[in-house]
Amino acid sequence: VQLQASGGGLVQAGGSLRLSCAHSGSTFSTYTIGWYRQAPGNQRELVATISSSGSTNYADSLKGRFTISRDSAKNTVYLQMNSLRPEDTAVYYCRIRRADGSVYWGQGTLVTVSS
Repeated sequence: VQLQASGGGLVQAGGSLRLSCAHSGSTFSTYTIGWYRQAPGNQRELVATISSSGSTNYADSLKGRFTISRDSAKNTVYLQMNSLRPEDTAVYYCRIRRADGSVYWGQGTLVTVSS
């Protein structure tokens, strides 16, 4: 199973970015893909998840600014991030949790929000 995260970069506060997570190699039809982030000195935290059925879940603090979506035909999950703040600066990781309980992580993409 492989996950390739991309789309990070440097953006000014108030700006937007869209992250992509392309996944491959999983034959399970039931899974959940999530975005997590880890800022320097902090633990990795949940941003949002989306299941293979389309159900979504968000960290309460990010609802309304971040949107997770997917393109099943492209095996890609997106994270649209709007109204970015300096505190959103972190490495963003995508993760897949399969129906058998196995978990795989992507390599992370750095998002830097300048004030």
